[in-house]
Amino acid sequence: MNNYKAMVNYDAKIFTLIKSILIGLLAGIVVILYRWMLTWAEEISFFLFAYIKDNSYLMIGAVPVLALVGFLIGTLVSRFSMIGGSGIHLVKGVIMGYFQNSWLATLLAKFFGGTVSILAGFSLGREGPSIQLGACVGEGVGNKLANSVTEKKVLIASGASAGLAAAFNAPLAGAVFALEEIFKYFSPIILLSTMVSAVVADFVSTMVFGFSPVFDFEVSGVIPQSGYWLLFILGVVLGAAGAFYNHVLVSVQKMYKKCMWVNTKTRPIVPAITALIFALFFPIVLGSGQRIISELYSGNGLGFLLLILVLKFAFSMISFGSGAPGGIFFPMLVMGATIGALFGNIAVSYLAFDPSLFNNFVIISMAGFFTAIVRAPITGIILLVEMSGSFASLLSLTLVSIVAYVTADLLKSVPIYDALLDNLLKESDPAAPDYPGDKKITLEVVVQHGALIDGKLVKEIDLPRNCLLIAIKRGERDIIPRGDTRILAGDTLVLMTDLSQEVATRKVLSRITTCINL
Repeated sequence: MNNYKAMVNYDAKIFTLIKSILIGLLAGIVVILYRWMLTWAEEISFFLFAYIKDNSYLMIGAVPVLALVGFLIGTLVSRFSMIGGSGIHLVKGVIMGYFQNSWLATLLAKFFGGTVSILAGFSLGREGPSIQLGACVGEGVGNKLANSVTEKKVLIASGASAGLAAAFNAPLAGAVFALEEIFKYFSPIILLSTMVSAVVADFVSTMVFGFSPVFDFEVSGVIPQSGYWLLFILGVVLGAAGAFYNHVLVSVQKMYKKCMWVNTKTRPIVPAITALIFALFFPIVLGSGQRIISELYSGNGLGFLLLILVLKFAFSMISFGSGAPGGIFFPMLVMGATIGALFGNIAVSYLAFDPSLFNNFVIISMAGFFTAIVRAPITGIILLVEMSGSFASLLSLTLVSIVAYVTADLLKSVPIYDALLDNLLKESDPAAPDYPGDKKITLEVVVQHGALIDGKLVKEIDLPRNCLLIAIKRGERDIIPRGDTRILAGDTLVLMTDLSQEVATRKVLSRITTCINL
């Protein structure tokens, strides 16, 4: 009987992996097309804005045209609410059961809306939309092929992983991101599925874009340990900057919503007109920030680098806060790189560091800034290693990321995607989805050290109504729970509940299985 059960589980995992391969292929194709469109849109955007700048009489017509484009973007977001912003927090919401998603409508609207936003010059990135596009592909495949709701959610995560891998040629980061940011726990089948889809998507992407790293910084040496005191300071600065970034971003979103003269349809008009102003005086901050990278070298002065950082930050807040379809990953990494360029400039010019180490500071700062904002240090480290193609700075990357993480945590900064999802839930207060009452779902949750139920007996746990604990996974063992079975930290609880009660059940499970003290 046990052999039969193991064979069934093995076959199920194999079929899930086959589906993940299909998702990786399809998501890779979609994201490749999206990257192409955004590259084209950004080039056209810079050309048009430069043409307007050289022919000032066109300003009269440019303002109403850009306002109309902004209104078009806002109308699209108003019509398809799941496409606003980066989409990563919405993917998390779908997997957690908070939202229902029309995957094809979201995919098409996000694709078009993201392209138009970049065409209008908005300071937004491709990675969040790429993750959401991949997740939509995973959901579409899951609707047709998944054998259960739980498997469907694994396939959605596989699509998200494939989206990140294809966007940045970073398959390892894609898989780790799904575990660290979306699920926040380890599961062998989730790891395998997300890894398989990410590798396939990356294979497809490299066939088109090649193997060149996204950030082609030449790194010829490593920062000596005698200079790690500066890395500690850099980590603190990045942690504080990340906390400030999160606070301002959430505050700007609230300011948009409090303004009586703008609504969902008209908010994107603000960054559209702002883009025209920047195009006339400081066009380098337009778009994702790819053109800023070429300006990050030691020859540029501190004042110029600081100006880039301040203006890129301001325009990114205006763009993302409006709710336009687009991500914060790439602009965030560019800002982190600019902070690193400032530090590298100071280190080389005033602290006698070797000039060849300038790029080390740039790469390290991207990882630290990402960690402080997203609070996913492993993803940040792996992402920058893959994107830069350099393993030389791995130790210093890790040190700065840890210090930045701790600093942001001490400043009580909520991870940005958690904050965005929480704010959205507070505003919408989504009711339980209207599923048939007899439809069930299985949930898996890991018991953390120090959780309320750590060390308690099953009979002492107050589970939600219509929720049944059906198994406990402890290492390689599957335990059938009884009243006197003791729950231990590290256990994976497998529970069954009504699909309509998933949201409420997850809230209770999160409260009783999460660490409450150290």
